[in-house]
Amino acid sequence: MENLTYRLDSRPQPRGSDPVLVGVTASGNCEVLLEASTDKSACTVQVQTSAMGFAPIWQAVLTDFAQRHAAGGLSIEIHDVGATPAVVSLRLGQAIEAWETQHG
Repeated sequence: MENLTYRLDSRPQPRGSDPVLVGVTASGNCEVLLEASTDKSACTVQVQTSAMGFAPIWQAVLTDFAQRHAAGGLSIEIHDVGATPAVVSLRLGQAIEAWETQHG
């Protein structure tokens, strides 16, 4: 397993207190957990992945996500089991949508 950590500047997300979980940890899929954090100008992302050596791809996918969505003030945890970048982007989008529905 490889553990990666990122801090990405992003627009602030409305505050909330209840965490949001989407996806499932299974082959070719991923699980995304969103929780509130204190830094409203950035999101922190912890990635646990079974695919070693893909840090530059994770950086690109997560940077794109932070630029397209208001994710500031969120702590994001991703458990990946070989998911493609498209699946990761899909799960992140679902998680933000669920967060905004629950806390907006």
